[in-house]
Parts: sequence; C-alpha cells; structure tokens
Amino acid sequence: MSTQQKRLDVICIGRIAVDLYGQQIGARLEDMSTFAKYLGGSSGNVAYGTAIQGLKSAMLARVGDEHNGRFLRESLQRVGCDTEYLITDPARLTGLVMLGIKDEETFPLIFYRDNCADMALKPDDIDEEYIRSARAVAVTGTHLSHPDTRAAVVKALDIARRHGLRTALDIDYRPVLWGLTSLGDGETRFIESQQVTQQLQEVMHYFDLIVGTEEEFHIAGGSTDTLTALKNIRQSSNATLVCKRGPLGCVVFEAAIPDSWEATTLHSGVRVEVLNVLGAGDAFMSGLLRGWLNDEGWTQACRYANACGALVVSRHGCAPAMPTKEELDDYLSRDRDVPRPDRDARLNHLHRVTTRQRQWPELCVFAFDHRKQLADMAREAGVDETRIPQLKLLLLKGAEAAASEAGLGDRSGILADTTYGQPALNAITGKGWWIGRPIELPSSRPLRLEHGNIGSQLIDWPQEHVVKCLVFYHPQDAAAMRQEQDDLVLDVWRGCNKSGHELLLEVILPEDNADRDEAHYVEIIRHFYQLGVQPDWWKLPPMSAPRWQQISQLIEQNDPHCRGILLLGLDAPEAQLKAGFAAAAQAPWVKGFAVGRTIFGQPSRQWLQGELSDEALIQQVKENYLTLIGYWREARGTV
Repeated sequence: MSTQQKRLDVICIGRIAVDLYGQQIGARLEDMSTFAKYLGGSSGNVAYGTAIQGLKSAMLARVGDEHNGRFLRESLQRVGCDTEYLITDPARLTGLVMLGIKDEETFPLIFYRDNCADMALKPDDIDEEYIRSARAVAVTGTHLSHPDTRAAVVKALDIARRHGLRTALDIDYRPVLWGLTSLGDGETRFIESQQVTQQLQEVMHYFDLIVGTEEEFHIAGGSTDTLTALKNIRQSSNATLVCKRGPLGCVVFEAAIPDSWEATTLHSGVRVEVLNVLGAGDAFMSGLLRGWLNDEGWTQACRYANACGALVVSRHGCAPAMPTKEELDDYLSRDRDVPRPDRDARLNHLHRVTTRQRQWPELCVFAFDHRKQLADMAREAGVDETRIPQLKLLLLKGAEAAASEAGLGDRSGILADTTYGQPALNAITGKGWWIGRPIELPSSRPLRLEHGNIGSQLIDWPQEHVVKCLVFYHPQDAAAMRQEQDDLVLDVWRGCNKSGHELLLEVILPEDNADRDEAHYVEIIRHFYQLGVQPDWWKLPPMSAPRWQQISQLIEQNDPHCRGILLLGLDAPEAQLKAGFAAAAQAPWVKGFAVGRTIFGQPSRQWLQGELSDEALIQQVKENYLTLIGYWREARGTV
C-alpha cells in the first residue's frame, strides 16, 4: 500500500485511561472535593492531540465494557480519531487516574491500573492489515513494562518495519508503572533501574524517532548525565532523538551526539506561567508528530511541539487543554506579539470554539421553557401549578413524535426550564438532542437570574445543556439600565467560558419603548461584541432580508465561529412565522428556529382546562411542530 493510499497517518499504541482532575487548585489531593473527567493516558492523549492537529490518527488499545470505556471511545470519535481497534475488553475495567494541582512543582497523582483493560493488550490484538493501513506507529514506554503488552508492541513494530512505516517512541517513564515505587506514588518521575534501562534498550533499534525528557533519556540510556545517556542510546539506534529541556525548548539529534550542549541547536520554547505540567509532554509529541509526518522539517516540527506543550501547561487537564490545528496556527502566526498566550483572549476563544463536541448545521427547536405564561394558564384554568411538569413531559413526547416523523435526526432540539421542566430535561438528556435552558427571571428588566449566581447554577448542569439568556434591551435605555444589563450579560458570558457551557443570547426590544425599529438589533449585536461577549448562538425575531445581511456581516467580522442564529416566535401566528422564515431563508447564519407558544399555546390551555386528553395534546403538539418544520424546509428549499 503506497503512502498516497494510506487511510491513516499514525496508529497510537499504549496507555488510555480516564483522568479525574481535582478542581481545587492549590489543595492537597486529600482535600479535593470535586473532579473534572477527561480523556487521559499518554497514548490516548497523543491520539487525541494528533487528531485535532489535522492528522488521521487511530488508537489501538483496550477499554472496559462500561461507561468509562464508552466515554473514551466517544471522546476520540468526536475529534475524528479512528477507533476500529480500540477493543472492548469484557473482563476488565478501564484504567483510571486521580490527580491534582498543588503548585507549580507538585502534582499528586494516583494510578488505578490493577489488571486494567489497556494493560491486557496482547499480540493477537495486532492485525497486520490494520498496521499496514497507516504511515506510522507511535508507542509509549509503559507498554514495554509487561510481557503481554510488550509482545503486542514488538509485533506491531515488526510489522511496521517490514512494510516501511515510520516508528516513534515516547519514553513516557513512570516509575510506579514499572513497579519501582509504592502504588500511591504516581508523581515520582525518575528512579534509576538497570532492569528498565535494559528492557528499553532492547527495543531502541525499532524506532526512527525517540522522544523524552532529560530524565527519560537517563533511564533509557543508563546514565544520569544526559549527553552520556544519549550516546549510549546512539550505540544501538540510528533514530532521531528529540530531548525535551522544559521551558528552554528541545534539542534534535540526528547523527552523533556531541560532547557539550554548546555544540547543539536549541529549538527554544514558549514562556508561559505554569499551571499544570501534566499532559504537556503528550501535547509536545502531538505537535512534533504533525511536523514530522508532514515532512515540514525539524525546525517547524519543534515550533509546533514547543507551542503545544506551552499552551497545555497553562491550562487545566491534558487532552482537553491541547490546541487544535487552527488555534495553534493562529498563535504561531503572531507568537512574537503574544508574550502570554495563556492570557490572550483571541487564542482562548479559538480554543473554546474549535473544541466543540457537536456540530449543528441546522436546528428546529421546540421551545417550552416558558414559566410565567404557563403559570398564568394554570391559574386561568383553576388548576394547580403542580400540573405543569406533567404537561411539559407530554410536550416533550409530542416533540419526539414530530422529530421522528419528520426525520429530524441531529437537527432536533428543545428549550426547557428547571422550574417546571426538570423531568423533561432529565428524559431527553443524553439522546443527542440540542438542549437549551433559561437562566433569566421571567420578564425581568433589568435582567435578573432566576436561580442566583451563574457559577452556582452551572456547576450542576450537564455539559450538553446550552445556557439561554433572554435580555430585553434597547439602545435608548437609560445609561444605568444599560450598564446593569451589560455587567450581568458579561458575567454570564464569563461563567460559560469557565464552565465550558455554550451560551445562547436572546435579544428582544422591550415593549415599553415605542421605537421598535429592527435596525436596533444591529446596534445591540455590535454593542455586545464590542463588550467582548461572543455568544455561541443568537436568538432573534424575524426580520427583513436586508437586515439579516447586515447582521450576518457583523457576525463574520466579530466571530466567524459563531454557531448561528435561531428565530424566535413571540406567539406569532403561523402565517407570520412562515413569512419570517422566508425572509431569513437566504441568510446562512440563520440555522433554524426556536418557537414555543405557536406550537403549544392553544393545546396546553385546553389540556389544563380538561378539554384535551394526554393523547390528543401530544397529537396536536406534534402536528403544530411538524407544520413549522415544513415551513422552515419549504423556505430553505429542503422539502
């Protein structure tokens, strides 16, 4: 199979596990109370990191037949990493790591890897045709520590050698994983061991590229003098040796090892404030592999590698902290103007928007996050508000029935609230729908949040839920009113950035101002962008085609990664909504609609008054939703 025909760039073989990262920075691991769950394990990180750097990567390993194994598989698949040979092990659990950040030099870490799935890799798991389908194999040192995994790795390397694949080793030395420390000491990075040195040196001849820190080359070369260790490795391997020297950068050795560092060329690194060194080496390897496999030369490969590592040490987590290709290229295009990349707003925004987990090219959202309106309906019907949660579950059933009949698939969505809609939210979460939740106190002006501080709310939210914030705003509002609303919207935006939740900002001109010219929406959107707010979504009322063109230009200028615009309904008649859909049909930033009362208003009132059965309500809601889906498709020409 020629290089041009290879379907994969690199197959990663080695550790893959779940990282549980303590969120209380500065605390002892004993005192940490909450943890963030990330994909982890050195090879898993590299598979992920190379995928988001644009390589066609694959992960060859084992995971458990349980929730954590599925989490790892789905995390890799979302970034385009091939998982055909990420084998599900029916008898073992996925490996686990608990770790924390105490200070710049202290990172308590515990590996839970007793008989874990990835250490059950065996030679029978290595398929020759699959190995041949790649241009390179990249392995990590941990899998050389056990007879079965070592045999599997050697088999893969033998196949790679026979078929002309490139081969790379990240030494990735963890003494605890070689049985050299107590089980609870995952933090120690170096212990001398002649046995480990021998086992590493026995396989050095297989590799074209060997990467490690100075300490890792000490164990591989059997000397605590780095240059001596490198010379020892050179005796058994012609590989290019890339030695990482921390914040200084790295050195590439392609031929004989010199007698002094002065005779080497240092590829300097990027200086950032260190938050977390864990995962930096895997990010370095990901960037290096990008340059190496694309034949961009060692200078450029090291630029990628050093920058990837620097960005990760300034962030929380390993895999999710790694930069995407677009993010890294943006940084390297202006690195001299960005002395602190960890504080660069553009870079941080790029990281946020280019690591999104789902794509939503179009959405037909049924919005039943209404609280005040339904409470009023219940009062008019003379029934208790406790009936509203049951009503919302029935509305959800109508939504699901319509989405199924219309074949919406990944274009399905709902807006539902916590006050009355929590059962509905629980029922739909995890099913692949777009889900939005309101945070505003209904009808509040100036804006108020219904359940308190944004940070205290989002800590309990599923990550897939989108924050919907409705603000009644007018450019002619009093300065104090505008300032108050601006401050709260900014706080919400920052909270979403911290938590990782997406933000849908809904803007409606207030009814108490007679000047409701749609041109004001252009002013308001421009104003929020100038404030530094870059919502993932906008929710706006229907407007004229020329106005949509103006708004589209604003979005393109300020945030080309914006998800888009959803049209709101405001209880408009179907005919009016149909006209609004038509006016927006040629605006590519309008991705669909989020409409509520037009769909549920009348049937909900009748149900609360006892005039409709559950089944009749579901049927009527389904038909109304289907009608709007049809109008949208007709407007877009996708019927």
